[in-house]
Amino acid sequence: MNKFIARKNELDFLEQKYESKNGQLVIIYGRRRIGKTETIKHFCKDKGAIFFTCTQTEDNNQLRNFSSILLSNNLPQSKYISEFNSWEQAFLAIKDFPKLEEKKQIIVIDEFPYMVKGNSEIPSVLQKLWDAELKNQNIMLILCGSAMSYIEKEILSEKNPLYGRATGIYKMLPMSFADASLFFPNWSKKDRVIAYSILGGIPYYLNQFDSAKTLKENICSNILQKGSILYSEPEFLIRQELREPATYNTIIQAIATGKTSFNDIQNTTLIEKGKLSVYLKNLIELGLLTREFPVLSTEKEKQNIQRGIYKLHDLFFRFWYRFVFSNYSALEFGDYENIYDVIVEPQLNNFVSFPFEDICIEWLRSKNKKRELPFVFTKIGRWWSKDLEIDIIATNEDKSEILSAECKFHNTAINDSDLQKHLNKNISLLKKKDNAVIHIWYFSWSGYTTQAREFAKENNITLIEGKDF
Repeated sequence: MNKFIARKNELDFLEQKYESKNGQLVIIYGRRRIGKTETIKHFCKDKGAIFFTCTQTEDNNQLRNFSSILLSNNLPQSKYISEFNSWEQAFLAIKDFPKLEEKKQIIVIDEFPYMVKGNSEIPSVLQKLWDAELKNQNIMLILCGSAMSYIEKEILSEKNPLYGRATGIYKMLPMSFADASLFFPNWSKKDRVIAYSILGGIPYYLNQFDSAKTLKENICSNILQKGSILYSEPEFLIRQELREPATYNTIIQAIATGKTSFNDIQNTTLIEKGKLSVYLKNLIELGLLTREFPVLSTEKEKQNIQRGIYKLHDLFFRFWYRFVFSNYSALEFGDYENIYDVIVEPQLNNFVSFPFEDICIEWLRSKNKKRELPFVFTKIGRWWSKDLEIDIIATNEDKSEILSAECKFHNTAINDSDLQKHLNKNISLLKKKDNAVIHIWYFSWSGYTTQAREFAKENNITLIEGKDF
């Protein structure tokens, strides 16, 4: 049974709109598997909501199905018609639902882009009726969709008739580590970090793991074993969302194995630069990829296609292309335990190190929100130059104060020589950032040696370890 966990911000947002006066037109969107439908269903529980899921079908069939859902929910028209003749009739009928005392009538249209793609006039019809009738009714119309690029470029664009009509727009993102770790309450902190680094904050993926089993058992039986739900998940999504899946597979595998600059990706895949830019843009729009710049970069620097690095925003895709796609033949043969023991397990700590930096950033954000840091930062992220790389840099608005942190996910404690290396980096950073006050921090999952703690005390370095999370 799937668990519904967290999503407090999303539920609070929906509840606020539900309690607001007048009609509410709310748009909820986000990538597939992010948990939109389950979150809306959880919000609608015990509220008497009407839920319709659009399908990829002909317009007349979509209208017939929508009519059936509406008419089966006590509409007066159900006494003398079996379906509506037009979308205008169907949407207008929403105001005729029996009044629920002082409560709003909720109507949810899931996968709304399918409805619009079947009939491009629907936004115009809905806009006309919303302005004339529906906005003054005690209703809450929720339009939901997974086609992020389509929603942002079409539904939310200025040229769309619905532009400016929405009373709330919410883009759902992957869960934080803090929320995702609630799926595995019985596991050690370390195993929860590893699980998050593999599955990311996607509820659908997190729900596939059984907290009653070990981490190894879950990886083997739910990802590496042929026939398991997650075994073919990324391949299925790529085929569903994109043409030329072979090309996208090549690009994603290159990035998953460490080729993150544009030139490195191009040299590895041998795809012409102009086409590669388009492919990368498509992956970013799907929410699978992100382009990252040094946190102190200017807007002008970000315009340069050669700058920045590409990284997989979806952590599960990163795991899958690193360990499943690269070992497909052996896994098809059923040799998943050997693949885990010989290939996956020896590389796990190194694999987790990058997501661990994001977990540390999340931890710092939570402290920043509570004002528990030396200063309030307005920017945070990774930073690198030609000769220097620092895992985390956080700065205040005028860059007069900088928090500089190194993050290590090792099995052994950090020693004083490791701290010295980080200190040397910050001496170099100080030369680049004149007059800035630098606060030096270090995150080590496995803690610190006695010598390291003494060194940190002498050099004013703040130490954070696994037990602090």
